[in-house]
Amino acid sequence: MSSGPAGDTTPGPLLAERARRVVPGGVNSGQRSIPGLTDLVVTGTDGARFRTADGREFTDFHSAFGPPLLGHNDPDVARAAAEAGARIGHMGVGVTEGEVLLAEQLAELIPSIEKVLLTSTGSEATFHALRVARAATGRRLVVKFQGCYHGWHDAVSLNVISAPDKVGGHDPISTGILPEVLDATLVLPFNDSEAVRRAFAELGGSIAAVIVEPVPHNVGALLPYQEFLTTLREETTRAGSVLIFDEVITGFRHALGGWQQISGITPDLTTLGKAIANGAPVGAIGGRADLMDLFSTRPGGPAFFAGTYNGHPSVVAAALATLRKLREEPVHDHVFRLGERVRTELGAMYDRLGVPAVVTGYGSVFVSYFMPGDTPRTYDDLLANDAALFVGYRRRLLDHGVFELPLNLKRSHISYAHTDDDVDRLVTATEAAVGAALAEGGAADLAHTSTMGGAAH
Repeated sequence: MSSGPAGDTTPGPLLAERARRVVPGGVNSGQRSIPGLTDLVVTGTDGARFRTADGREFTDFHSAFGPPLLGHNDPDVARAAAEAGARIGHMGVGVTEGEVLLAEQLAELIPSIEKVLLTSTGSEATFHALRVARAATGRRLVVKFQGCYHGWHDAVSLNVISAPDKVGGHDPISTGILPEVLDATLVLPFNDSEAVRRAFAELGGSIAAVIVEPVPHNVGALLPYQEFLTTLREETTRAGSVLIFDEVITGFRHALGGWQQISGITPDLTTLGKAIANGAPVGAIGGRADLMDLFSTRPGGPAFFAGTYNGHPSVVAAALATLRKLREEPVHDHVFRLGERVRTELGAMYDRLGVPAVVTGYGSVFVSYFMPGDTPRTYDDLLANDAALFVGYRRRLLDHGVFELPLNLKRSHISYAHTDDDVDRLVTATEAAVGAALAEGGAADLAHTSTMGGAAH
């Protein structure tokens, strides 16, 4: 039950219907409206769990697309944000001590960051990264890769989860984008070094930037070849283009220094978000000082940069508390150990059942693709995934009190709040859910959700 505006209690379906009357679709982000779960009303979160208006509780492996690395409502983060909010409001002028401390820590932790600016979202960070790359180079073209998502803005709103017949051409995720904007974006296959070399051989003098998720987690987990990332660094350096690592997902979740620390490849610019503040709304763009000094936050900087809520004191306090905990407690040891358990035990379970599946991921991220063969490394590999079974078993997990987002190719997450008992529960529930989905024909009743659609986060 949930409280209505006058203090009454409103059943979830009625509250969801009220939402649909005044909110398009009843939700405030396009990936929150799930076919068959349109009456889902969340009333509480705590650690590794959430509760709904109909009285159910779920062990949450979706984790809001990944931000709460420490778990929902981490008490230390919540306390820091509340104390900051009680002490200082958002002025929108000058700078606060918290902003300075956060910038200093990001510059210390992330190899590419010499200077950094805060945003409210990851999408804003990637938008500004492309803008300043064009300002620095005077060039028009940007390169992105099939399967990577970099936010809602027009230049990169294409070719994320594409149907087979859309791969290889422009596949925008939205209408309303000017064709000339899309024409300035080159889409290349991820992990294909030769395709990168060909593009730079032909157009290198016109390429302002290459933007890449070093691990394309928006299609689950495609692990990069080291040689591919090395090629990106070599070709952009040779051509005078800007290399941008979109570490909105990989940053802090996989390592304090992001994937660039793991790979040893240092980009020119880095974008951050999600786990940086355990779910508080903050993003960041940082990198080489000469590029960052082009922003209008420095008097005379030609690349305009603004945001009313950038550096909000409560959000900055949440980020500082999150980083403190990541540095002082064995967060990564814990989530990496549980992530390895999940991948190992799910893989063994599928083998025992005789279900063609590949369980992959990294650290705290895991995903099961229903397909034969080796671990997928390109988007084309993912076209073999049985989307109906992927969505179908996740729908049936709900019957066992376990939540993984029932949308095709979406990854799942372990948090510091998850336990070994939660992993036991996940493996047992997954075996039952997959068995039920297979017995019912791979979720034929969900055929309308089994396309390659669904782009964000």
